[in-house]
Amino acid sequence: MTATTGHPVLGAVSPDPTRTVPLPLREQADVRDRWLTQRLLDLLPGLMDHAGIDLWVVLGREYNEDPVLATLLPATWLSARRRTILLFHRSDDGVTAAAVSRYPVGQFQPAWEADEQPGLSAAESQWAAVRRFVDQASPARIGVDVSADFAHADGLSHTEHGLLMAALGPHADRVVSAEALAVGWLETRLPEEIAALHAMNRLVHEVIDEAFSPAVVTVGQTTALDVAWWIRQRFADLGVDPWFQPTVDLQRAGSPLVDAQGTALPGVPYDAVICPGDLVHCDVGLSSLGLMTDTQRNAYVLAPGETAPPAGLVAAHAVGNRMQDLTTGVLRPGRTGDEVLAAARAAAAEAGIDGDVYSHPVGVHGHGAGPAIGMWDAQDGVPGAGSVPVHPDTVWALELCVRVPVPEWGGQLVRMGLEQGIALTADGVGYLDRRQTELIVIPGR
Repeated sequence: MTATTGHPVLGAVSPDPTRTVPLPLREQADVRDRWLTQRLLDLLPGLMDHAGIDLWVVLGREYNEDPVLATLLPATWLSARRRTILLFHRSDDGVTAAAVSRYPVGQFQPAWEADEQPGLSAAESQWAAVRRFVDQASPARIGVDVSADFAHADGLSHTEHGLLMAALGPHADRVVSAEALAVGWLETRLPEEIAALHAMNRLVHEVIDEAFSPAVVTVGQTTALDVAWWIRQRFADLGVDPWFQPTVDLQRAGSPLVDAQGTALPGVPYDAVICPGDLVHCDVGLSSLGLMTDTQRNAYVLAPGETAPPAGLVAAHAVGNRMQDLTTGVLRPGRTGDEVLAAARAAAAEAGIDGDVYSHPVGVHGHGAGPAIGMWDAQDGVPGAGSVPVHPDTVWALELCVRVPVPEWGGQLVRMGLEQGIALTADGVGYLDRRQTELIVIPGR
């Protein structure tokens, strides 16, 4: 991506030659619909085979959509319309994608006309069309989105489940959870989607670089909360959305986060003014093209007489990078999330690093479907989600923290939190755009 040509997904550069801007909405819709076609053709057959499902039923009513449904609708559909039912039948010829819907659904084959059976209500006629399709397909295993471990794969509401089971009649005993299929569909990324996420992560990094600069921060006046809101406003101005409220927090000498016994302390208030000598940390995620990012970065505000951050803080950040290396070094397809977590923590212990790992898939959702590699409050494994194996062609938020005493701060423990987008492919782990290896420096007053 260059300042002269821009990026094929994010688009041409803005008048500021250092910044890339998203495509116009109409062009974004074209990209998303092209991706959907490619995913249905290239990914779905293999995912259905792996899950052992030959008919997948995804349905939802307007404003109560299954989370998977939004990833299957045309880009111009911002929600389901009335009751939208999508049917995917796996056969020797590929996957037949049909819609039992009151309105045409993009490229899906229409499988129902509302007035095709006089004397039946629209709802009765719609469910009769589902039954007719199933009768013709005669599937051995019918997958529906119910899951105890993944909210993303648990989108079939109680009411719709009951109506579907009644409509299936003698086929109802063939219904199984489509958890593995739904999770696989949500977590697997096309090469072009990964390329887009490279560009999206670059945009996030650019915005953070600007936020952590004199263009935004007036030391001694600007608060951490001011910077958080500036980031959100900047996203809005650029035409992208946050998927959570950006946060900016401070650490400073004399205001530790924990005491000598490890008990949590108040630290620096979230709305405190940014002062010389502060360590500034952010957590930021944007949404564009139906994909998400999740990033944390760190900066230091120079104190009077300083030309660089204290060596202790530089070393603490380097420990965080080392923890990243240890985690990516054990992130391998076939291992479960809990196995990756245990291996990363064992490697950290051997290296004498005090840290936690709580990484997660990111893509269609910020906290995406797929194996959990720890949670901040679950460092011995995550029941359910931690037992799922890692797959290639997935994107992750490599999220973790280390705790390091800083000599210049009287040995006070500093919590260095890092989060970086990575892609796991057949070639191994690759960082999306670039990871932070040095503290961003904010000039003091």
